[in-house]
This record gives sequence, C-alpha cells and structure tokens, in this order.
Amino acid sequence: MALGDSLTEGVGDPVGEGWRGWAALLADGLAPADAPAQFVNFAVSGAQTRDVLERQTPAALAVRPDVASVVIGVNDTLRCTFDIHAVAARLDEVYAAFTRQGAVLLTACLPDPGAMLGLPGSLARPLARRQRAVNTVVHALSERYGAVHLHAAEGAWLTDRAMWSADRLHPGERGHRQLAVRFHALLAEAGIATGCAPASKPEFPAPTRSASLWWLATAGTGWVARRCTDLLPQLLTLAADEIRHRARGTSARLDLSASHAVASALAALSVTEQPDAA
Repeated sequence: MALGDSLTEGVGDPVGEGWRGWAALLADGLAPADAPAQFVNFAVSGAQTRDVLERQTPAALAVRPDVASVVIGVNDTLRCTFDIHAVAARLDEVYAAFTRQGAVLLTACLPDPGAMLGLPGSLARPLARRQRAVNTVVHALSERYGAVHLHAAEGAWLTDRAMWSADRLHPGERGHRQLAVRFHALLAEAGIATGCAPASKPEFPAPTRSASLWWLATAGTGWVARRCTDLLPQLLTLAADEIRHRARGTSARLDLSASHAVASALAALSVTEQPDAA
C-alpha cells in the first residue's frame, strides 16, 4: 500500500492517461514475477499529513498490507497552517498503526521545495527550515518504529536536471526510477524484496526546456496561484523576519527556534507514550 501526496501518486511519470511513479515501479520488484505483489496506491496530489491520517490510513489498514509506504510532509510546509507539533503527532499515529499490524513501513526524507523551485534566499530559507523540521521528525520516528528509511533529501540526483519533471517539484521518470531502485536496494538488503530490481534506464526522454516553459505558462501558473493565496502572505512575513535577522546578525536564532520546536514536538510524543510503556 502506498500513502502520500503527488510524489507517491506518480506525478511526473506519465504512462498512458495516468501516472505511474516510484511506488508502482517498486511494487513490481517486491516479489518474483510468477507471484507478483498486489499494489494499491492511496496517494492523492495535494495531500497533507492530516489527509494521510484521517483518510488514507484507515483505508489501507482495512486491507492489512504487508508493506506500507508513507511519504508525506512537503505540502504541510507549503501551508500557512504549518505546525511541526501537529505533523509529528499525526506521523507518530500513522507509523504506529501500521507497525501494530505488522506491516513493513517505508519512509523517506525529502528535499525542500524552495530550493527545488529556485526561490530567492529570503523566501527559500523559511521553507528549507520547515522541511528540515519535518525531515528531523521523520528520521526520529522512522528509527523509533524500525522503518525502512530512504535519505532522499540530499545527493547528486537533486541537481541532475534529467531527474526532474518540467515543474521542477516532482521527479521525472528517471527520478521516480531512482527512488524505486534505492528503496528496492534497502528492502533487498533487509530480505524483504525478492523480485528483480526496477530498471534504472528510462523509457522516455527527459523533459525539454520548452516543456518546462509550457508547464509554467499553463498548469504551473494555476499551481503558483493556488499556493500564493494560502502561503504567500505568511511567507512574505517570514521573509521579512529573515531579512531583519540577517541585518542584525541574529539569523541563528531562527534556526535555534525551529530546533527547539522539533525537540518539543518529539518530547511531547515521548511523554504521551509513557503510560503505555509502564
């Protein structure tokens, strides 16, 4: 079972009239060809951690999956409602639910969207700080629940233009294959994936510059407009705060505040679990 947002839905890897994506490519390599794994993708474009907790997880648990991937969090960072305490609590509940059922849990940390979009520093830094906070929570909870965790927030693949689709936010076919291959290697090492590794060689050419410009002029314009009405006012406030701290030489305070928030969010989960542990 695959849970998450547009990344797991497969956006950027079109096949026929729909999307394929890394999760579908990975599913093909989980078991031998003569006894293939059954695959269901619950991921929906635009989903946040709340959607995964309240909608996708109950549906997936009802099927009792052997392997469940939960890759989510970027959309939370792009909303004015971002709250690392809420994100941590939701992920903790989701991870715990699948672990209790005995499912193998797959997770991943992700690159920050500001850097991928090439936003100016004062706009990109607040988003990067949020994504680092989410990644820190995912790292900690993945370790707590024994998840198979993929470090996808760094590496040469992030700067390889051929790995990314025209929108610069979602992997292209090559990028989705890269994720599938890396996840398969981790699962094979753990003795879970017994089928052939997904092919890394793409079937289709990488998007051209004209395709990127066409996306920006059509679908991209709508995407930016939708995000701006929700995030832009707060992001401008965050950027102004960023500029003010840089001028005063106190930028480290913003990083320190974010680190304290993450530590507080994880500590709150530990306190909540103490009665059960006792």
